[in-house]
Amino acid sequence: MITQANWICADKKIGQVCPEFRKSFSPKGKIKNAYVNISSLGIYRLFINGKRVSDYLLTPGLTSYTHRIQYQTYDITSLLSDDNTLAIRAGNGWALSDWYWCYTLTPDIERRIRVIAEFVIEYEDGTSESVMTDGSWDTYTSPVTYAELYHGETIDYSAPIEYIGKAEINTNFSTELVAQVGEYVREMIRVAPVKLIITPAGEKVIDFGQNMAGYIEVTRKGKVGDKISFSCAEVLDKYGNFYNANYRQARSIVTYISGGNEETFKPEFTFQGFRYIRLDEYPEENVDISEFCAVTIFSDMKRTGYFRCGHDKINQLYSNIIWGQRSNFVDIPTDCPQRDERFGWTGDAEVFCRTAAINYDVEKFFKKWLGDMRLEQDAVGGVYGIVPAVPPHGQARGAGWGDAATICPFEVYLAYGNREILEENYEMMKKWVEYIRQAGDPDDEYLWVGEFQWADWLAMDAGDGIMFGATQNDLVASAYFANSVDLCRRAAKILGKTEDEAYFADMYTKVRSAFRAAFIKDGMPTIYPKGDAFATNRPVKALTQTAICLILRFGLCEDNERAALADKLVELIAEHDGRMTTGFLGTANILHALSENGKTDAAFDLLFQEKNPSWLFSVNRGATTMWEHWDSMNEEGDFWSTNMNSFNHYAYGAVYDWIFGCVGGVKVLDNGAGYSEITLEPHTDKRLGFADCSIKLRSGETLISAWRYLDDGKVRFDFTIPSSTVAHLTLPGGKKMTLKGGEYSFIE
Repeated sequence: MITQANWICADKKIGQVCPEFRKSFSPKGKIKNAYVNISSLGIYRLFINGKRVSDYLLTPGLTSYTHRIQYQTYDITSLLSDDNTLAIRAGNGWALSDWYWCYTLTPDIERRIRVIAEFVIEYEDGTSESVMTDGSWDTYTSPVTYAELYHGETIDYSAPIEYIGKAEINTNFSTELVAQVGEYVREMIRVAPVKLIITPAGEKVIDFGQNMAGYIEVTRKGKVGDKISFSCAEVLDKYGNFYNANYRQARSIVTYISGGNEETFKPEFTFQGFRYIRLDEYPEENVDISEFCAVTIFSDMKRTGYFRCGHDKINQLYSNIIWGQRSNFVDIPTDCPQRDERFGWTGDAEVFCRTAAINYDVEKFFKKWLGDMRLEQDAVGGVYGIVPAVPPHGQARGAGWGDAATICPFEVYLAYGNREILEENYEMMKKWVEYIRQAGDPDDEYLWVGEFQWADWLAMDAGDGIMFGATQNDLVASAYFANSVDLCRRAAKILGKTEDEAYFADMYTKVRSAFRAAFIKDGMPTIYPKGDAFATNRPVKALTQTAICLILRFGLCEDNERAALADKLVELIAEHDGRMTTGFLGTANILHALSENGKTDAAFDLLFQEKNPSWLFSVNRGATTMWEHWDSMNEEGDFWSTNMNSFNHYAYGAVYDWIFGCVGGVKVLDNGAGYSEITLEPHTDKRLGFADCSIKLRSGETLISAWRYLDDGKVRFDFTIPSSTVAHLTLPGGKKMTLKGGEYSFIE
């Protein structure tokens, strides 16, 4: 803990230079053990005697700053000598960036970098002492002469280091300091440049071949004052020219100035989303691209899931999904890593959570983020669309977004079997459901109607350039209401809360009944007479792909209605030339809705569709991550817009939980969380040729579901079942059996 240290900041005359706080220290005796607890409002790097203490990036991380800030603990025993210089260099980070500071900390909190630290030294004679941040620390300039998380950074090794004065003790900011909760962000993958491009506009552009989140490292020996400055971009335009208008106000410009030595440059307090960099300044005519390296950063999660198949484009799609997760799991689940946003949108996280937990071990990652969600849940149970909250952006409490409060804890529980995640978040889940029950029209207690919703965001069924889908907002909201009530019921059952289980079972019955009365007629979706169909500037339709998907997936139809609804869904897909028209919420559910209702062939057809909108359309356009819009770049190479058009948005990558759950056939049962009990029902398609799905479990064992077509047209199935797993197998031919730990092969 940090109990006695003060928050300190530098004199305002330091300007835009990132300050460095220093303190000299000599130990009083022989050191047995030494450690430091440290944090900042902004982000910091700690040095002892000129050596960086850790490789963690962007510490102390992004949290709900007015509620809590993490502190980190480092063992510094081996770094101390007889005479020591303790140094803390700090930048604005998220907290004091142009976007977070403006919306979360003003006007009460002055926009100044603050650090706090407590160094504890324990001696062999049993005594100890502490060195704490206070007014005795000195402040200096640093080589980082400018740093803004969104705009970029300037590192100038030719700039003199100047003494500014004593640190100021800051008294107008306080928050709870908590020990590190989430995963640390680190440098994870290094990517060499692919080629130097001279664009039609005459610009020098380096292509790294992969869209990513991170920064550019440059190693070279130059003359004093030599400058390299570059801008970042995700794509080139249809003419082959550099394009980053979609970054909006985020300038993403990095500048390195040489001090005349052999130097390695890389940012300390910023990162970018990019595939390309444009050399705006370079000291020579000829560019040596071997000096450049792209460094990918993301939270240090353990990779658990893998997939490969016999279809190159599907393999590229899976790679895009993995890179989308890497790019957007930088301390929190962001929507995108490049533009002036990078916010923790709850809707994106909710639809992708199951896929995330297959690809990587994300329990600790989500534990931290859900903790901030709990802290920011308002008095009546509402959950913001962005966590940590960034009012007024994301202030609305929307269906499918706020439902992350119920969906994410439950998905994380299913993935790892740790009841603690449900126990920690159960009250938040309940409060969210009660918030919905009180929201909207008071005459419709068991519907969520009459309020703003993002609903099926970015669907393609309302017309070109319209961001809101044609599905009724009230239908989407009320369907998610039912789903969240049912998740609360299931969580109550798991936690042994019998009274709550009965309460939510009764509520689900009432919500389901109200939904059917309002939105279903003769077994099909219908227009709600009081709803948004009559108060909108977009076309609103009763029969949409998304409406049917949600009704099927959330159990809002009777069993005798399922076949007709599934047929209608296939018909609607056929009417759109075999394509889906769904947005964020519908897309996450459409393949499941088909395969769970006897239409697996239609689901495979959508997976393999290559015309826009489809997953493979972007693959064919050279995408290396997932796009925000199905038509972020259309067939002619034109862009959707400049104001909201990310080429690294991971939400549509949720398709992988269908691939894993249907192609691989692996689904976790409520009573088998952590893959202790699963159903195993793989589905094959000749277009894939083969499929190999695997996931490494907490036990260290790997669950594998694989199949391949043989020369005679038969299919061989190979399964590896961990010793801790019971698998209820159903093969395509109808054979059923229960498998326990071991390796199994079947041919059909």
